[in-house]
Amino acid sequence: MNRRTFNKLAGLTAIGAVSHPSSDAQKDAQEWGSSPAESTATGAEVILEDAELLIAFDRNTGAITRLTRNSTGWAIQRRPELGLSFRLLAPLPHRRDNFVLPQKQRASRVEKVSDHQVRLEWKNVASENGGVLDIAFHATVTLRQGQLTFESKLINHSPLTVETLDYPYLGDLNPPSRTSSLTTEHMWYGNLSGDEIYPNFGNEHGYWGDRWPLKTIDSKQSLLCLLQAPEQGLYTAMHDPTQPYLLQFTFEQHPGVLDSIDSRVPEEDVISGLPVHLEFRTCHFLFAQPGSEKQLAPVVFEPYNGDWHAGIDVYKRWRATWFRQPHVAAWVTEVHSWQQLQINTPEQDFSIPYRDLKPYIDDCASHGVGAIQLVGWNKGGQDGCDPAQNTDPGLGTWQELYDAIAYAKRKGVKIILFAKLSWADMTTEWFRTQLYKYACTDPYGLPYETDGYSYLTPTQLAGINNHRREIMDFLCPAYQQVAVGEFKKILALNSAGFLYDEVCHHGPVEYSFSPNHGYAAPGYIYNGDMPMAALFRAAADKVDPDFIFSGEGPQDWLMQYYPVSYFRINQGSRPVCRYIDSYTPLMVAVTGIDDRQMLNLILLNRYIISYEPFNFKGKLSDFPMTLAYGQKIDALRTRYKDYLWDAEFCDTLGATVSADGLVRYTVFVAGSGKRAVVLVNNDRVRSIRATVNLPNAGKLVLASPERPDAVPASETVVLPPLSAVVLMEA
Repeated sequence: MNRRTFNKLAGLTAIGAVSHPSSDAQKDAQEWGSSPAESTATGAEVILEDAELLIAFDRNTGAITRLTRNSTGWAIQRRPELGLSFRLLAPLPHRRDNFVLPQKQRASRVEKVSDHQVRLEWKNVASENGGVLDIAFHATVTLRQGQLTFESKLINHSPLTVETLDYPYLGDLNPPSRTSSLTTEHMWYGNLSGDEIYPNFGNEHGYWGDRWPLKTIDSKQSLLCLLQAPEQGLYTAMHDPTQPYLLQFTFEQHPGVLDSIDSRVPEEDVISGLPVHLEFRTCHFLFAQPGSEKQLAPVVFEPYNGDWHAGIDVYKRWRATWFRQPHVAAWVTEVHSWQQLQINTPEQDFSIPYRDLKPYIDDCASHGVGAIQLVGWNKGGQDGCDPAQNTDPGLGTWQELYDAIAYAKRKGVKIILFAKLSWADMTTEWFRTQLYKYACTDPYGLPYETDGYSYLTPTQLAGINNHRREIMDFLCPAYQQVAVGEFKKILALNSAGFLYDEVCHHGPVEYSFSPNHGYAAPGYIYNGDMPMAALFRAAADKVDPDFIFSGEGPQDWLMQYYPVSYFRINQGSRPVCRYIDSYTPLMVAVTGIDDRQMLNLILLNRYIISYEPFNFKGKLSDFPMTLAYGQKIDALRTRYKDYLWDAEFCDTLGATVSADGLVRYTVFVAGSGKRAVVLVNNDRVRSIRATVNLPNAGKLVLASPERPDAVPASETVVLPPLSAVVLMEA
């Protein structure tokens, strides 16, 4: 169901439509000291305005003095005197703390060039400790149909490197009213993550790190950051999916919080003689060298009505302009499940030799589980000897693994080989003689490293003999060839695909400063992810175009190459990736002995089941209760495929549910237009009575994993403990 359909059903204002400020909005604005209808414009401001937004710039400084949502009266940037323009960091040879601060800059141009656009320029900027610098900054701000786009360029003719530039920069970010909350929402690891910034503001970076409480969200996790109030929000995003550099959505609370226990923000405009204000800026990590010009990635602001779904709808519209749907093998698109199975660790337990895989394959085949993610198959076991993708003599021969994969294929079970190519195990001879050359280094020339993971033995579980790892430079052409060579070893085993573990991050590395890696350092390491994936895909296509690329929690842009996403959830997880794409293969781990709660959430959000008995070290038959319930869920999804699998996922949009307890629910719309509501009671003790309000509902029927035969039903149902039901339009 698209947003317009939902709005029609629910009687809501469509996103982007203009509504008149309510009396509550008028009251809220007056609480902040101004009326939404009142103009504070003077000859010192240059203004862009449409029915949805007003943005004003100081004619002398270029600072954003006001940003108001006209349709609701939300004064997003409220006090002109706290307006700011831009900030940059240009370290000196012997003093890194050399900022260009917005309060000390004069604009050389602030001009309204059309009804929709303002152009701003600053030249010869004044730095705090390096004097006037031959640096120019140009910005073009465009307002069209309620969407603000900030496009800008840095021209660095100074002898210094400009490391970061903050723009756009709001000096006084406000919630819609003093009584309203405000949170940030962003995508990460298959879920939507949120954090409060008003009325409480926790210090994320430690009190020793900055003068004021600080929070940041990285573009390497999410291209968007929603500023979410209870009934409306502001979409902010980096509109460049190629990841040219790191951008941070940055929040800084001035002059601090009232106390260090609950981090409460002062409600007054002034406390102890100091202005109370929340700064919000997007920080571009440019590393613009002397004599260079840098085009900044566009930053977009757009207000919306409703909760996070409406903010994600803005992202979905933009995403449709660049996201390339990858080819996916047909079997992955059908209702099916996987097993994850570990067969070796860095402590050489050699728990399942290659020749002993057949019983596990037979177990999957007999229980209708379609794939095994095989972990620890390569030399050194899981997290050992990476990035090498050789077989391990302790487990058997290459031929024995090849034969086991072929046997699985004959039994109808796909083998997916687990792999990691981002790291190099520092304990190996290969690292000491060659791989160290391709490691990422910091600005001081020192390699980055991680502690590695602990397995099995008390010694390693205590972290004493872990295999520490250095982080490989994905931008280095020489390492790209090494990685492709290792990937081809996976292809040679004739597996159905691979799962790239930890594909979503590069440990502590943002940039590599290695001087001899074949490009002009520093390089933003995440900028190498898609080029590396393209090399892997090209190699796979020569062998098998249906070869599956899967990854652990890949970011949305990476799903153009890694369409099968494997991650973990909990009771509070919000299915943002499923809401973005109803059909992409998303898989979630199930580890409990009787894991009905997790399986119910998997049914709720159309996830693929990954069975992982004994923390992915056992057979399916080792947890019969979980397996039996999971099989019933998949049988239900197969039987009602039009409603639960091949249908559009709307999350909670399009229906409301009232209940005498906590009930989770989601809405699906079949191709026929008929709807289904999945309801879950994950309480272990209580039965819950729930009533579903499905606008203009037709005749309803009810089914469940335990009772799959649909029976006539009303809008009110009783859910036993740890149960799920599906209410469908017949």
